[in-house]
Amino acid sequence: MSDAIKHECGLAFLRLRKPLSFYHRKYGTAFYGLNKLYLLMEKQHNRGQDGAGIATLKMNVEPGHQFMHRLRISGSGAIAKIFAEIQDEVAEIEKSYPDIRQYPGLLKGYLRFMGEAMLGHLRYGTQGRNNIEFCHPFIKSHINPARTLSMAGNFNLVNTEEIFSSLENLSVNAMRESDLSAMIESVSHYLSLADASNPAGADLEQVLRDATKHFDGGYVVGGLIGNGDAFVIRDAHGIRPAFFYADDEIVVAASERPALMTAFNLKLEDIQELNPGSALIVDASGNVSNPQIQEPKQRTACSFERIYFSRGSDADIYKERKQLGRNLAEAVLQKVGHNLKDTIVSYIPNTAETAFYGLIKGMEAWLNEIKLQRIREGQRSMSDEDMLELIGRRVRVEKIAIKDVKMRTFITEDAARNEMVQHVYDITYGTVRPGVDSLVIIDDSIVRGTTLRESIIRMLDRLGPKRIVIVSSSPQIRFPDCYGIDMSRLGDFIAFQAAVALLKDHNNEALLDTIYQQCKDAEAAGNLTSENFVKKVYEPFEYEAISLKIGEMLRAEEVSAEVDVIYQTLEGLNQACPDNTGDWYFTGNYPTAGGNRVANRAFMNWMEGREGRGY
Repeated sequence: MSDAIKHECGLAFLRLRKPLSFYHRKYGTAFYGLNKLYLLMEKQHNRGQDGAGIATLKMNVEPGHQFMHRLRISGSGAIAKIFAEIQDEVAEIEKSYPDIRQYPGLLKGYLRFMGEAMLGHLRYGTQGRNNIEFCHPFIKSHINPARTLSMAGNFNLVNTEEIFSSLENLSVNAMRESDLSAMIESVSHYLSLADASNPAGADLEQVLRDATKHFDGGYVVGGLIGNGDAFVIRDAHGIRPAFFYADDEIVVAASERPALMTAFNLKLEDIQELNPGSALIVDASGNVSNPQIQEPKQRTACSFERIYFSRGSDADIYKERKQLGRNLAEAVLQKVGHNLKDTIVSYIPNTAETAFYGLIKGMEAWLNEIKLQRIREGQRSMSDEDMLELIGRRVRVEKIAIKDVKMRTFITEDAARNEMVQHVYDITYGTVRPGVDSLVIIDDSIVRGTTLRESIIRMLDRLGPKRIVIVSSSPQIRFPDCYGIDMSRLGDFIAFQAAVALLKDHNNEALLDTIYQQCKDAEAAGNLTSENFVKKVYEPFEYEAISLKIGEMLRAEEVSAEVDVIYQTLEGLNQACPDNTGDWYFTGNYPTAGGNRVANRAFMNWMEGREGRGY
């Protein structure tokens, strides 16, 4: 995305089903588990740069010895810092015991993070501050190991206050700003109730069933319990992604399928998706189960995972992103008058490259049809030279923009800062024929439009194109997200700004006041979840009308080229990504009732000039 939206969180879960000595003998190292955890986290580093953390559970520890350890580091480079600290600890132990690596049992006793069950987490903070207290995993300690709990996950809840209010004997240390705190308090509450009422120990499946029935949001969460049990759970709509693999040596789960494939050299068919509303449970003895803990609801897996967030190395995601680009070929051809001779196609940023390939494939398919038609029409009169010239025609592709080093906008004045931002990318001079060529640039999505207007379009205009066509492989982002993506302030969205501008153009600004009053009335009645009133902002206008208005808004006065914007259609999105139908940020159709409340609150915040989130 040209307007970067920070990534969602990433989860890594690993349970060794054999003694540490087994991995030492078979793989030549007792650090097999930690090495794999590191790989799982590094292969998902795209999912969060605000911090990282790990938790390790040691099995069969003598009473009085610590069985659960945690390490969290905030800020960039956290994964490397965490595992460097572990390496430093090993080096320190080796000063006293030089050959300790040859004795896995002894190593487990001395090294804090040598254990059989592990959680790894990569954080992007959609709630709370980015200091270390908000980094996962969280730990809820208890004198009884069966009630000691560590949790981490990829999620947002929209009803944390309701969860806190419903819990009895809430911990005085609970952080009410954190939805993970609400989750861990809830699971801990039911874990304690079940443990106290059952001498044989808590029924973890029932505990998770009781706790998750209160969660409104999208989530994938992993947990470790001091008695040796461990779990991963997924929301009933399957909003957040989760994949797992199990054999007689390991049970692993992650937010990204390619991370599992790479770390464990697995085939696509080896890996299972954790179904919506289900849990992956590994008990203290290593037995694995995959129960349904919540009735699965309509699957609304996040489509932004396919468009942008998940790594494009996943086989299905790669195909889907190419198809998203291909879907846009006809609209692009129409916009440039089917004149490929005077059209150059490129992409910004690099994450749009796969959709770019699909766009080129679609345009080439049209060009090949034209070639075939003209050959048939002129096969008797065309010379060999004419034939070769026709066959040799291609869609013009150039590397127009290259992202340069990160520019430090230390200048505080707006005009000076905007001028500096223009130079985040370098352009390739000499690629465009001034006043003749059109430039088509594909992006993953257009969210706020700020970088496009203040940097990219101005930069491209310096090449002198006749027309600049910005193509978004996603539809118009119209509504806030509340399930794990940082898109929460309605006024930030260029599509919303365009709709408001159109209302003003049509002297219909009173509609905003009407919607605001409907939101306030619903809030007063305690019924803010009943309807997404913000949809009414867009209803007076056709999809294309908003796209045209966005094009106007993105073209600064000093830009000479014409500027057009083409968005993916909802039909195109659903056709390319048939299994991930979560599209609430495009349609306003939220999978849970809490989504309507978030959208309505975001609108009220905008009307009142408030900067906060709607959840």
